[in-house]
Amino acid sequence: MIAPDALTEGLTRVCARADLGMLSGEPQRLTGGAVMESWRFSAGGSDYVLRRAPSLAFMEGRPYRHAVEAALIEAARAKGVTAPEVVAVLEEADGLGSGFVMRALPGTADPKVILACDDPHGLLRGIARDLARIHRLRQSDVPEGVPVMDYRAAIADLKQQFMDAGGDRPIIALGLRWLEDNCPSPVEPVLNHGDYRMGNLLVEGSRLTGVLDWEIAHFGDRHEDLAFGCMAVWRFARYDRPALGLGSIAEYLAAYEAEAGVRIDPARFRFWTIYRTVWWALGCLKMAAQWRSGADRMLERVVISRRTSEQELDLLLLLEEDAPEVERARPVVLPDMSCTYLGEASQEEMATAIAEWLDTLKDKLTGHDRFQLAVARNALGMIAREADLLPMESDYLLSEELLAGEKTLQSSGLLADLRSSALQKLSADVPKYPALKAAQTKWLGEN
Repeated sequence: MIAPDALTEGLTRVCARADLGMLSGEPQRLTGGAVMESWRFSAGGSDYVLRRAPSLAFMEGRPYRHAVEAALIEAARAKGVTAPEVVAVLEEADGLGSGFVMRALPGTADPKVILACDDPHGLLRGIARDLARIHRLRQSDVPEGVPVMDYRAAIADLKQQFMDAGGDRPIIALGLRWLEDNCPSPVEPVLNHGDYRMGNLLVEGSRLTGVLDWEIAHFGDRHEDLAFGCMAVWRFARYDRPALGLGSIAEYLAAYEAEAGVRIDPARFRFWTIYRTVWWALGCLKMAAQWRSGADRMLERVVISRRTSEQELDLLLLLEEDAPEVERARPVVLPDMSCTYLGEASQEEMATAIAEWLDTLKDKLTGHDRFQLAVARNALGMIAREADLLPMESDYLLSEELLAGEKTLQSSGLLADLRSSALQKLSADVPKYPALKAAQTKWLGEN
């Protein structure tokens, strides 16, 4: 993370160059953001947000630079999209790395606050309308450099990411094979935001006030953007509201269709839901590699990598629809992992003790430091719960068989084994993930 003095000096230079007025007060790090850093600051009586990469190395291999993203946001705003105003793009002389500055918008991106709004259905319709406006943009409307998605190439890239990460997660392997077997034919590409979901939307009351985080926008199938926001992970505590945690998918798609003047294809919607679940599973998985490389040593990276198990469970819930009835009805058996320690403290007990001590520091911290403390306690919880898991044999061979199509959901007992594995892993990693309870009810009959 950038040093406070360097951040203040850099922002002072940016404010002078962009004629924003004199910097006042200390910049505040905003919580959240799985990839980029966001800092809120004031200058000349107005509030702004700096969005920057944690390091220049972090930008390597990204589809385009921040200058293109900034120009894209401005192009979308010019077409009526609820996007922030970009007031400056960072230059090398600023000393802040890669990024840009936006005028701050009213509202919050906190899903907990948004999902408790007074009119979730009205908000959902507004979000659908804004997405339809984004999808009206064509290549002639945006700066050069925004890529056009090749579906097959994108699947091949996911497969390579999987192999680079060890190639030993059977449920992801099953998903990759499904994508290869069910890839739809291309359609006329529209601009996809690429990350249109709860957490990247600013809301005030029950009104959309800003669409954020355009860094992976691309041209492709409109169904991809629609499906991504409906993934279980972006419903947060409202698992019962599959469209962004606000309402039903039917309601969301109806509002979108009314604004866009198109009909949504359920088969394509399912394909892109599965594609993006695999995509986010691998996105989580490679966070650990980014931490190991030194490109970003933030604590969130290693913790987010363990959220891969959330997506594996969600993916299996999506894929099991294709399994024979006899396999879906097969009972799931979980091993007995109870263990009692009578002597020295166990790994679980030591991790729990550290987490309890960290909790005593909560009231002494503010802002991003307090957020980091919560992340650290989550990490210790993962360590404590994982201590009770039984040692597992390498899943590399099974993953190879699934990728090759040698084993499928038709294979006797495979689905039950994958269900058991998914439940055990997620119970250790993120036991409060809402889909876990739904899966336990569906697969084990637990209430």
